[in-house]
Amino acid sequence: MGVSTTTLDGVAEIVVDAPPVNALTVAGWYELAGAVLAAGRDPEVGAVVLRAEGRGFNAGVDIKEMQRTEGHTALVGANRGCFAAFAAVYDCEVPVVAAVHGYCLGGGVGLAGNADIVVASEDAYFGLPEVDRGALGAATHLARLVPQHLMRAMVYTCRNVTAAELHHHGSVLEVVPGDGLRAKALEVAAAIAAKDRYVIRRAKESLNGIDPVDVRRSYRYEQGFTFELNLVGAGDAHRDAFVGREAR
Repeated sequence: MGVSTTTLDGVAEIVVDAPPVNALTVAGWYELAGAVLAAGRDPEVGAVVLRAEGRGFNAGVDIKEMQRTEGHTALVGANRGCFAAFAAVYDCEVPVVAAVHGYCLGGGVGLAGNADIVVASEDAYFGLPEVDRGALGAATHLARLVPQHLMRAMVYTCRNVTAAELHHHGSVLEVVPGDGLRAKALEVAAAIAAKDRYVIRRAKESLNGIDPVDVRRSYRYEQGFTFELNLVGAGDAHRDAFVGREAR
């Protein structure tokens, strides 16, 4: 359980395994951030595959941890941990291929949206349930996956979209059967890792440099509204309702 890294033939495969739903604790987000940055710093690595075990890619933050922790320590930790993990994917010195299966929600969108390439299984779907949880955030990353008006509709209504829809928009490179997802992600990463390592690293750096949106600043701005929602009590109310539903 946790985050593991295996490197073979220039590809670092980072696997998240945090049962039951890959909703990460504060420590989990920081562990993931460290693993991604370490893989990018390894001179033997030319590309990273980020994937998960279990029923889905990522279900966001561990709301139960947040609600059982006194004060705002876990809330602040989760926000900072997510910021660190999303930034690590974006700042990783080599391209990151996200292999998404099942649900990709909340923090999962933050990871996939900051990845360089996304491949997905046929059962994959993406969404931001934040409004229903009394929070905001990761619209910055969702906007990298879907057009603006669809992004807004997804935020306001908490609607999900399928991998097939994202393939139509061009943000998912390929949609494959679930049993072929890992192989496809490794194939794409291997094609990148086979290139000149120095050139690929400069390509990643140059593409980040021409992005029209500063994803770190944009996401941090969103997070400010999450803290406001907590100050007025909306965050706790919605999270308590969610935890209560889960317990039934």
